[in-house]
Amino acid sequence: MHPLAPLLILLTVLLVFGSIGYVVYTIANDVADKTSQKMQKKNVVFSKEGMKVGVREVREESYVDHTQRYVLPGGVLDGDTSLR
Repeated sequence: MHPLAPLLILLTVLLVFGSIGYVVYTIANDVADKTSQKMQKKNVVFSKEGMKVGVREVREESYVDHTQRYVLPGGVLDGDTSLR
């Protein structure tokens, strides 16, 4: 056997494991980036300080319309003025 054979085998094994590690690392980073982008669309941001959840901006008019639909009695919505 040639005296350099063990060195070549070692370098080959290191190259294979290094390549596998690099592929796993790049896939993990890609998944993390895509997940972060999807969460940012839902107003959730991960940072070093922790997770921050944003609140969507809601116009006051649409908020009042939405809540009054359930709060006001049915007679007021039907135009019955005797309930006012």
